[in-house]
Amino acid sequence: MQGKNHTILKDLVLVGGGHSHVAVLKRFGMKPMPGVRLTVIARDVHTPYSGMLPGYIAGLYSYDESHIDLRPLCQFSGARLFHGEAHGLDLKNKLVHCLNRPSIPYDILSLNIGSSPQIRDVEGAVDFATPVKPINQFVERWRNLESRIINEKGPHRIAVVGAGAAGTEMVLAIQYRLRNLLDAKDRQDESIELHLICKSSRVISSHHPDVSRRFNRILNARGIHVYLSTTATKVNGRRLALSDGKTLELDEILWVTGASAPTWLHGSGLDVDKDGFVNVYETLESTSCPSVFAAGDIANVMSHPRPKAGVFAVRQGKPLSENLRRVLIGQKPRPFKPQKNMLGLISTGDKYAIASKVWFITEGKWVWTWKDWIDKRFMRKYSDLPKMVEETPPQIQTGLSDPETLKEISAIAMRCGGCGAKVGATVLNRALADLSPVVREDVLIGLHEPDDAAVVEVPVGKVMVHTVDYFRSFIDDPYVFGQISANHSLSDLFAMGAEAQSALAVATVPYGIERKVEDTVRQLMAGAMNVLEDANASLVGGHTSEGLELALGFSAHGLIEKDRIIRKSGMNPGDLLILTKALGTGTLFAADMQQKAKGRWVQGAIESMLISNRVAASLLYQHGATACTDITGFGLLGHLVEMIRPSNVDVDICLNELPILDGAEETIEMGILSSLQPANLRLRRAVRNREQAVQSVRFPLIFDPQTSGGLLASIPAIKAEPCVEALKTAGVYVAAVIGQVKEQSDHLEPVTLLM
Repeated sequence: MQGKNHTILKDLVLVGGGHSHVAVLKRFGMKPMPGVRLTVIARDVHTPYSGMLPGYIAGLYSYDESHIDLRPLCQFSGARLFHGEAHGLDLKNKLVHCLNRPSIPYDILSLNIGSSPQIRDVEGAVDFATPVKPINQFVERWRNLESRIINEKGPHRIAVVGAGAAGTEMVLAIQYRLRNLLDAKDRQDESIELHLICKSSRVISSHHPDVSRRFNRILNARGIHVYLSTTATKVNGRRLALSDGKTLELDEILWVTGASAPTWLHGSGLDVDKDGFVNVYETLESTSCPSVFAAGDIANVMSHPRPKAGVFAVRQGKPLSENLRRVLIGQKPRPFKPQKNMLGLISTGDKYAIASKVWFITEGKWVWTWKDWIDKRFMRKYSDLPKMVEETPPQIQTGLSDPETLKEISAIAMRCGGCGAKVGATVLNRALADLSPVVREDVLIGLHEPDDAAVVEVPVGKVMVHTVDYFRSFIDDPYVFGQISANHSLSDLFAMGAEAQSALAVATVPYGIERKVEDTVRQLMAGAMNVLEDANASLVGGHTSEGLELALGFSAHGLIEKDRIIRKSGMNPGDLLILTKALGTGTLFAADMQQKAKGRWVQGAIESMLISNRVAASLLYQHGATACTDITGFGLLGHLVEMIRPSNVDVDICLNELPILDGAEETIEMGILSSLQPANLRLRRAVRNREQAVQSVRFPLIFDPQTSGGLLASIPAIKAEPCVEALKTAGVYVAAVIGQVKEQSDHLEPVTLLM
């Protein structure tokens, strides 16, 4: 999609990672559109495939088999993946408002955000019931329910409200799974009581009556209580009141009723129907805003209304992709007429299914085998991605830009190096206009009153601590990268026990037309300012230039009293070593570049890097830390050796106690290492028992370079356990004692790795 040397002309933003959008991503990856920057805003990095969800609940599919990993798909398409959630639109200024981050500009916008059950209409349902959508939230709740049933004696009573295809499949899958779980624990005597609440006079009323009769037979045979022509009227804790006067006492209430749209769409300015779904033409273009498209459940195709079913979202992927391309180059979108009748394949949870299309109805195990083949074929389309090689220089399509923009593109090629590479003052001022640095009395001259240089005051009795870091971006979200870069830079201050005072930024943003450069700077610095504000550090200035790749660093300054400085050299024999963050960012992002890391692994690494070391440093100091450093590019062993040598000690490290990021051991076993790993491996000579230790899969991880890594500190043994408890209470959940400081021996190798 957008290569390093491609000028960004237009932004195509996809909100949601639903069935239609994954098709768009695949097609844009197969046929890139130079000049278009593709961005995906997704609440979940793994998008569930609705056709396999009942099978996942039944235990027939794993999580990875039933979910599309958006991260490698976005990499394949050249799209930026922003992990976030939209909550509003500014149609006039073409902005998507998101939770907990700056708004994201677009030229063309597409919505594929699915729907949720109508849960708000019943008193108490929002508070006490579990909606089946958003599916990923439901999956987490389901895992908790499984665990609870395994660990608690029965009976187990569950109700599913809604008896369409989804609700009926769900209740049957739940029964099959829970029965198997209890049987495996030799608890066959425990009852599983299931209730299905059906508003209609028959289950699965959207299908042929014979389909309903067949499922009635199966439900009855499996002992599931079905309440026809009945609605839920109130939920109070574990009590479900029904319209027929009955009240059910339950352990879990699952909501699978008719679809509803997110409430924020009502105030978005888009034309929506009475239920809040976006009204669109046959082209999937909004009836009220020609730069906005919608597909899947969230769309109401005015001329061809269809049920809210995944099959229609899948079929809309191709025409949506083609029409997005057309409007980007100034052409009219083409109408799309969906099929009138769909093939229904509804499972019964136990490798049995019923198929129907109009008058054709059949059932059996072979139908489930057929459905399984169709579903797995669909999933392979988005997991088995081809290697794409750009053989010829990309050409910008006619119609993608106007004459004024073309002039600006020509000017980009003529820009000078040196000071001529600076981002223009006007662009920079606009980008930073809404960002307010922390106001500190000891910052005499800063961004609040700019001059040739910043002036800060060092309070009496304190000294100033200086550090600097700068590196290119390894993720495609400038806001998140700004946060990580600021965290990384401030960690050196915190490791020494200093409070952050001020920072100077040095940023490089990719070449582009002014409004695209402006947005990149705004997102980047908004993320950084978020972290600086949390640390009460004032951004006092900096330098921003254009280059081939996004990069950011800070010269950070802190304050500390002379006698409170924590050095690397203070380790004492008998001290215990505490590590505050998990290892593995180097190998995970190396795997990410090769599209071999699962999205949740990478997201877990990002979430770790977003945690500031400020609170951890304070608690380590309070518990008498004798030495401390932050783990960054040299890896755990490299930074440990920097502590050992001036302290004149030896150290035992327990490999099994090291906190490790999810997926890091898997990528190590694949042989995927950071490009910095070979340089760090030179320090293996510091390991006394390396011939034995090399047998452990964790051995390479002590050399793994970290970005925004944790703190490594030595603590008096008597205070180590209370310190770890305090860290976990404060949210540093992976903090662990990983080793012990020993008296210096006669051995040349100071480090022993224990298994």
